[in-house]
Amino acid sequence: MPGLEFFGNEERKEVNDVLETGILMRYGFDGPRKGIWKAKEMEAAICKTFGSKHAHLLSSGTAALTTAMAALGIGYGDEIILPSFTFVASFEAVISVGAIPVFVDVDDTLTLDPAAVRKAITPKTKCIMPVHMCGSMADLDALQAICKEHNLLLLEDACQSIGGSYKGKKLGTIGDAGTFSFDFVKTITCAEGGVVMTNNADVHTKCDGYTDHGHDHLGVDRGADLHPFVGYNFRISELHAAVGLAQIQKLDTFLSIQNKNHTALKNILSTVPEISFRRIPDEAGDSKTFLSWFLPTAEITQAVVAELKAQGILAGNFYWFDNNWHYVRKWDHLKNSITLNALSPEHKAAVIHHANKDFAPSDAIMSRCISTAIGLLWTEEQVKTKGEQIVAIVRKVITSV
Repeated sequence: MPGLEFFGNEERKEVNDVLETGILMRYGFDGPRKGIWKAKEMEAAICKTFGSKHAHLLSSGTAALTTAMAALGIGYGDEIILPSFTFVASFEAVISVGAIPVFVDVDDTLTLDPAAVRKAITPKTKCIMPVHMCGSMADLDALQAICKEHNLLLLEDACQSIGGSYKGKKLGTIGDAGTFSFDFVKTITCAEGGVVMTNNADVHTKCDGYTDHGHDHLGVDRGADLHPFVGYNFRISELHAAVGLAQIQKLDTFLSIQNKNHTALKNILSTVPEISFRRIPDEAGDSKTFLSWFLPTAEITQAVVAELKAQGILAGNFYWFDNNWHYVRKWDHLKNSITLNALSPEHKAAVIHHANKDFAPSDAIMSRCISTAIGLLWTEEQVKTKGEQIVAIVRKVITSV
């Protein structure tokens, strides 16, 4: 992934700017910081790069989701529809604001199945949260139509799809709000960080206060700020923002190399008739962080995964069906609602109910899917070797069944 693969003098320069002033906090200390405002600079760069009117940086993608939900007024008793295939942070954020995660099936886009979304809507539904997994996007036309029909919010979890787009608009900027993660293995890294993007000025103002103990940030004296509402500490530091500021300048380079390596690998795997590929609602908008591919049956897929492991080349090839971070099947802590802070009995029962539903349609898709992470430092020869190794293993397994 590019965030950890491309780190150099550009990041060091931005970080050193902060270290030379000694002001590591994003707010206050106006004089000593000598005009160095890395978080503000990165927020401006995000707006320019992705086309959002407003952007607010914070400490993580998880914090970004939590903050966006709070700013959108999502809370106690509200239901949020999200996919059975996502990262655990998605449902953690939902639970943290007192809402109920309502999981529904994914289709062959590996994102929300619009038909399943429609069936899951109840009078308590407040928001639909598509998660643009593995670099590509959900069917946003269909989901926007559902939101309009039922007067629902659309919150995009675009943490895994930085740089992707849908019909000319950048992912994360299409809904009422959208989020990116800038953790160590994302397309752009701050080491740790995230952002809420929105075109709604009121939502942005609420995000700004919510992430800094409710400060209104309206005066020149931070200590005299008023507190219109209760907030929390989800601030990003200037050091983290400095790293991200250097990284965002490299995004076009990341995406170009990703596209080249993704295309080359897909061309090799396409020589096997039994391999099919994820459906992309807008091919031109795929950020191509992963190449996601399917085999005919779960048994063949599991045999291929076992052979990849036996040959020592499983790394970088993800079988989400058995992954306990990304697919509902392995979320035992959620299915049993094991939390350190006690949930209300009603909230706990709802979480358990929705996490333990039958996801047979998702199982049928995810059990046949392998996603290969696209490296930016791969040489042409390495791409060729990786592709040929996968092809040889698939053919070996298929001929043996």
